[in-house]
This record gives sequence, C-alpha cells and structure tokens, in this order.
Amino acid sequence: MSLTQRTSPYPHWEFSDPASGDLLRLVPERGGLISGWRCGGRELVYLDLERFLDPAQSVRGGFPVLFPITGGLPDNQLPLPQGTFTIGQHGFARTMPWRMEPLADGRGVALELSDTAATLQAYPFQFLLRMEVRLATGALEITTTVSNRSEDPMPFSFGLHPYFNLSSLNGVRFEGLPPECLNHLTMAPAATAEQMERLSQGIDLLVRPTGPVRLVDEAAGTTLELQLSHPFDLVVLWTEPPRPMVCIEPWSGPRQALLSGDRKIELAPGTSTELSTRYALLPG
Repeated sequence: MSLTQRTSPYPHWEFSDPASGDLLRLVPERGGLISGWRCGGRELVYLDLERFLDPAQSVRGGFPVLFPITGGLPDNQLPLPQGTFTIGQHGFARTMPWRMEPLADGRGVALELSDTAATLQAYPFQFLLRMEVRLATGALEITTTVSNRSEDPMPFSFGLHPYFNLSSLNGVRFEGLPPECLNHLTMAPAATAEQMERLSQGIDLLVRPTGPVRLVDEAAGTTLELQLSHPFDLVVLWTEPPRPMVCIEPWSGPRQALLSGDRKIELAPGTSTELSTRYALLPG
C-alpha cells in the first residue's frame, strides 16, 4: 500500500491498495478529513467540491470529526467545574489542522489532534485524539483513541459525520433500525418508519440500534453496513435535499450529553479510551 500526495481534483493525500484498487483521500489540514473512499470500484463518499474549495464555508462531505461535543449546546455555552466556556456546534476538531503519518502495519494512516492555546479557551483540557484509519477487504476501519492529559476528569462526546453517495434520495432503504427514534428537528420521539418516508424531504434523527445498520441502494446495487461497538453505537441519520447523499453517523452520546449526562464519557486524568467503528461494502 502507498501514500501519495495529489493536487487534483484538490490538494490531498491518497492512500491506496494497488491489489484491490481501493483507496482513501485525506486532507489532514482540514479537520483531519477523510475526503474520499473508493471501495470495490465505487466512490462511496459524497463531497461538495465547490464548497470544499471555499475555506470560508463549512465542509459538506467526507468524514468530519465531532469533538468534544456532538450537536450543539444552548447559546453555545458549556458549563464545567472550571467555568462556563463557549463552544460551537459539534466542537472544534472538524475545523483544525491535524497531523498525519502512515501506520507501521502499512494498512492505513494515523491522524492526530492535541490541545492548543485556542482549544483551551473553549475546552479547558489537555487531550490527544489519535484516529487510526485502515483499509480492509471491502471495508474501512476507524479506531479513535481519546486521551486525557489533564489533571482533572475530562468529559466529552465523540462522533463521525460521514456523507455517502446515493443514486437518488428515493428508492433507498435502511435495515437494522429500531422502531422508535429521536427527531432532531422537533427534539421529540418519532416513529422511525415515518421518518424514513421523508428521506427526500430531509431528515435529522438519532437511533439507538442493537446491531449493525445497513443502507441498501438498489439502483446502485450496493449495501453499506455500519458495524458498531459500544460505547460508540448511537447512529444519526441526516439528509439535506436535493443533495444525493445521506449521512450515517456513529456517535458516542446524544446532543447535549455533557449537560444531561446521557451517555457522557468522562476520562480520569492520565487515562484513555478507544472508540471503534467499521463500514463494510457487502457483496451484492
């Protein structure tokens, strides 16, 4: 496998497996972004290139990283024992430059982010995020280690916000979803089946599945499976019509987890935790 710097269609690094033709595209300086994943000859990841090329706009596409919160907070305020801090939607990891290096096993890359003077103004903890991204046969594996380098307990939530191409917003279906969900548009419980009928109108919901979640795109002839592991096993589904894409997002906790305590992770000083997820392109 090889890691090569490319300039087209935008500056990025390409990690590829010549044997299978599978590859990853990565832009570490734009939030540690996985901007592309080709598997089985298919470009699975959606990227709005025009928007991506405008650094003044937020990214619509790839795999944005959500840390140290998922979702937003009332008035962007995070109350902690150390004081009240201002932190924006989904945190700061997706807007910061990350470091990147090839993995020793040759199967992928490691992306790292640590605290800076700016992050300490919004989140008063010294931390290290290390995301190991690997190509596997027909799959993409992402293992993130979150380390607390502070002297105080560190609360956080973590999520990925990946965008996947669709042949159309109509004619796709999900498998493995529970019957009930939380509709983020109303912040009220809802019937999942009813929400699925609204894919082409726009959805934003959270589910708590008990197993893998599968996206079946019959027109494309693909089934993409999100394989989950606790505590990184909540899933957010989001569409933004008319974009032909859907976000299938693993989260460790729901919105405002650091306020409600629901699924909040808190690391003791000097400790780490590991969060793993896997996307697999299943045989047709």
